[in-house]
Amino acid sequence: MGIRYMELVRLALTSVRSNLLRSILTLMIIAFGIMALVGILTAIDSILYSMTDNFSGLGANAYSIQPKSTTIKSNRGGKSTKRGEPITYNQAISFKEAFNFPARVSISYSATSRALVKYADEKSNPNVRLRGVDENYLDISGLDLAAGRNFTGIEVTEGSHKAIIGKDIVTLLFDENNLRALDKVISVGNIKYKVVGVLASKGSNMDQSQDRQILVPVLNVKRYYGTIRSNYEVKVGLAQATDMEDATSTTIGIFRNVRKLRIGQDNDFEIFKSDGLLDILKENTFYLRMATIAIGLITLLGAAIGLMNIMLVSVTERTREIGIRKAVGATSNNIMVQFLTEAVVICQIGGIVGILLGMIAGNMVTYLTGGKFIIPWPWIILGVILCTVVGLVSGLYPALKAAKLDPIESLRYE
Repeated sequence: MGIRYMELVRLALTSVRSNLLRSILTLMIIAFGIMALVGILTAIDSILYSMTDNFSGLGANAYSIQPKSTTIKSNRGGKSTKRGEPITYNQAISFKEAFNFPARVSISYSATSRALVKYADEKSNPNVRLRGVDENYLDISGLDLAAGRNFTGIEVTEGSHKAIIGKDIVTLLFDENNLRALDKVISVGNIKYKVVGVLASKGSNMDQSQDRQILVPVLNVKRYYGTIRSNYEVKVGLAQATDMEDATSTTIGIFRNVRKLRIGQDNDFEIFKSDGLLDILKENTFYLRMATIAIGLITLLGAAIGLMNIMLVSVTERTREIGIRKAVGATSNNIMVQFLTEAVVICQIGGIVGILLGMIAGNMVTYLTGGKFIIPWPWIILGVILCTVVGLVSGLYPALKAAKLDPIESLRYE
């Protein structure tokens, strides 16, 4: 059976070569349809994977507490719930001290995204992010150190002038030498900090470069940048992801006390879990994938019609050949399988070209958006299956027509 099938494939390739230009035009239509399909799906997957990596700092075992971000109308006396007030430093500290759970709590504050950093004669553009953090921030946020150390609890409590800098700052000020940056004194604005650590490169996250930032003790930025309306971000990292429900319930109870909310009063804060956001992203990309597949199928439908037309022309041109094959013993079933195989082979060649082009196009988009190279095995398999189906559907009618030809009439055909 295998030998026979290989013979059919050989005959199909011979037929493709004998009508090379026509076959190339047809398979390129299929190739571009598959390229668009695989390329878009690859880009979507890669962007989603990149987002998943970016949110890894708040993964399945972590969450943050934020002021309620939306105004909720209430029927109670025609009143509406106000937006949540900012979380103050004292509230964040009170929660951290009261949260008695197998977990770590981090407090941070984004001071500015327009800081200018200087060292000796080198300086950056005024686009560096300065953030105040505590000793737990790196672990909970999924940040690693390429050199140096984290802040100590005493440095955080005292608000000392120590700093951990991102990779871009090392590149700008210290010629990409992490070790050279350690123990050097840099100026952020008019404030001097001693570098104690260098962050490992993380790339961009939601249009914010994770490598162009400086971390200092949170009490330090509170001293220089804090205002009455400053909002401090509170993150909780659990030891076990299975404790999520208990931990969030405990968090709500403690934070209500910290915010001095009365019984019956709605929460003016909310728990933010990144896995919930990722679920929304995945749901939205699911519909986008389905729309892409639908558009790809429409393109392939046009390719199938073109292929069917070419196969019908091929049947007409090879009528005498079909008559000779039947005269020497080929059955109608043999003829039908031969033409079906030719249609599938043309589709598969086009599909392989399309898959390769789609992978290149999709990963080029990935590269431009800062994502990672991926091999989209599910979409490669989908492309192969679709090409097989298109080949069978578009080749079936011409194959049946060829199989039904009368051998005597076919031998008379000129």
